[in-house]
Amino acid sequence: MSDGFSAELGSSGSILPPTKTTKPSPQTLTKLVKRLRALTLKLLPVEVDPKAINEPTSRIITPQVISAYRAAAGDFDEALPYCLLRARAEFMWDADHNAADYDENFGRAIACEVLARRIVHLNVPERLAAVMATRYTHIQIDGDESDPASALEMAIDSHCTIFLSSSESQDVVNSLWKGDLIQKMNEKFDVDYVSYSESQTGSFWSHVNPSRLCVPRYQNFFRIVVWLFFLVVYSQAVRQPVERLADPSYTNTMDAWEVILYVIALSTLVEDMNRLFKLLRFVTWRAFSFWNIVASVTNSLLLAAFILRMVGLHDNTDYSATLRLNSFQVLSFVAPFIWMRLITVFDGYKYVGMMQICVARMLQESSIFFALLSILALGFGQAMYALDAADGTTEAPSGVVNALVQALLQSPDFSRYASSPSGLTMYYLWNVVTVIVLLNVLISLFASAYQDVVDDAEAQYLAFFAGKTVGMIRAPDSYVYPAPFNLIETFLVSPFEYWFSEKRYAKLNRIIMSVLFFIPLTVIAFYETVFTRQENDWMTNWLHGDNEGDNAYPEARDPEVDGSDADTGLRISKVPFTELVKVFPNTAQSSEALMLEEIRGLRKQLDMVMRKIQVNGKNGGGKEEEED
Repeated sequence: MSDGFSAELGSSGSILPPTKTTKPSPQTLTKLVKRLRALTLKLLPVEVDPKAINEPTSRIITPQVISAYRAAAGDFDEALPYCLLRARAEFMWDADHNAADYDENFGRAIACEVLARRIVHLNVPERLAAVMATRYTHIQIDGDESDPASALEMAIDSHCTIFLSSSESQDVVNSLWKGDLIQKMNEKFDVDYVSYSESQTGSFWSHVNPSRLCVPRYQNFFRIVVWLFFLVVYSQAVRQPVERLADPSYTNTMDAWEVILYVIALSTLVEDMNRLFKLLRFVTWRAFSFWNIVASVTNSLLLAAFILRMVGLHDNTDYSATLRLNSFQVLSFVAPFIWMRLITVFDGYKYVGMMQICVARMLQESSIFFALLSILALGFGQAMYALDAADGTTEAPSGVVNALVQALLQSPDFSRYASSPSGLTMYYLWNVVTVIVLLNVLISLFASAYQDVVDDAEAQYLAFFAGKTVGMIRAPDSYVYPAPFNLIETFLVSPFEYWFSEKRYAKLNRIIMSVLFFIPLTVIAFYETVFTRQENDWMTNWLHGDNEGDNAYPEARDPEVDGSDADTGLRISKVPFTELVKVFPNTAQSSEALMLEEIRGLRKQLDMVMRKIQVNGKNGGGKEEEED
């Protein structure tokens, strides 16, 4: 269903936003959503298999149905994909809150998503950015106006893999990823998408622009370099207790590796807190994920280790050695999390991205297991404690918890309850329930989640990549200082924002960023002026030739012989291209549609035959009367 739409974008492959877009009011948009819901209820009054709706030759989402939906939008055709995705979200809400009609509403939601994808495909390339990136608002049930969102953002929030896996969606996402489209904050704290006109033209120095650090592709590369450096620093810092144990100043001073470690950790903490604030302000809580929790735990452990280390340095008693030991013990717990976060750093690559999707889906499915485990653990824990308290004395509750956890990890200590038949029986039941029942339930859930991701791996990754790209720019920052340089912005540059005018503050940031990031900006400018201009990139043209088989190259359909064969009288196109394709099946229509079309043709032929027979019968009857 991609249909090679990206080939129409030209050689540059960039998508530029239009100069003007018809943007309806929230009240008008809400009425349009209700009209589309009414149309969908009429289209699918009963349950339909979602696979039959999403087929390229679906007998439900036909060209006639698509034309009807486009006509239903009237003069607001560009807002139609957003409204359809909004209708999809409402149908999904209905499905989740009405179990009896779940299948019916789920099918309607899929139909809205498929219609949105195919209607976007019918738009001209020049209007693609306007359709996908223009932000709209609607009236909520309580009468308030919703937060602004575009069709692309709505699809990401609703996890619309069908819509996001289309070539049109990926064209816009790739334009955002490469920086051909950039975001700009207006006076209403809303985001507008504007084109970066210098991204394909201009001199080398015109590309040395600090604003290019906002581009997701360059942010991702800078983040990879910093995180790899952070891993090296962490690996050296945790070795300091061994390497500096004989150093007399070890207890009173911090090593250079520790200083660098905590500086980068502080910058990461500031960056995560800033992102958290902007997500709460400009987006919703739905933007949070499992990796936000991992980041919070990592920052908390680093902060705790730093506090213990500082207190130990200023403590002149014998307790300072204990604090230093506790600091490095807490720091050791950081290692699994920072290596785990390495997955999020390299998730722009498909293999790592698919790994992250699988992990997230498995953790999501495991919520059922952990809910059952928590309930049973409370019940069995209380039972074991009650059996222990039956004789009037009790042990520490931690002993019961330790015994239950050991059994869960398949290392039970049966000797602990050997003297109590009732306690041993209860302990046997706990082992049976957890090891035989619950763990097998967890394995089944993991297998099901993994299979669901693998079966739709391509669409899942494209949706994930779209979410990653938009997430990096969804809470826009006018001046991007990547960690650890964000500390310079926070403590040295930001205070001047309250004293300087807007233009003077912008000039200050440009000067500081140009000095700090001169080398990265030079590399970016060299990359954009040399490697991203396809008209001058002979390697790209050599490896990726034009598609000379489509409608834009008619000479490829009926070619003539050339060279030494020109005078031999031999021909390639003895049979014209139009005659060759007549025997091809019509793969754009389903078999049911082809059969119905043939039946209609037969009906027309039969009607013609019947009319001729009737005419001949009348003429024959008139002649017989004349003879009589």
